[in-house]
Amino acid sequence: MRLMVTHLQHDSPAAWVKRYYMASRTVMEATLRPYGLGSSQWYVLWQLVNHGPTAQREFLALLSVEKPALSEIVSTLVRKGLILQSQSATDQRQRVLAITPAGLALWQDLPNPIALILGVSFDGVDAAELATVVRVLEGATQRLMALTQQSNKGNAP
Repeated sequence: MRLMVTHLQHDSPAAWVKRYYMASRTVMEATLRPYGLGSSQWYVLWQLVNHGPTAQREFLALLSVEKPALSEIVSTLVRKGLILQSQSATDQRQRVLAITPAGLALWQDLPNPIALILGVSFDGVDAAELATVVRVLEGATQRLMALTQQSNKGNAP
């Protein structure tokens, strides 16, 4: 079944996804602001705490940011003493990021904004309903990514 959109739909799934995303960002920013962190900085710390030292270039895809934005995020965290940036042992052109003791101490004091957002958002929602939401959004995302890839190959959608 194809959905024909003939007018702007303010009650569409896409509109609600955007509203949810914006509300989630607002909660995340408000949660992290007292600690002097932004959401991208939080994600860098999360990666380093949970997965250890990580090549800086990996954060381009993890954060979906461009190199200049990533450089600013990394510079800020280094300046705050929360992470270290060093040369890769295997490739001197590459940088590796690692958390510092000060970064780890801050991390242990931070509230978990993701747990807060999910806990408030989905409190009382049946697990089967939540699984359906995830399945539907995952499928929609995959179809849109396939369309984007098709367009990038020069084939019109």
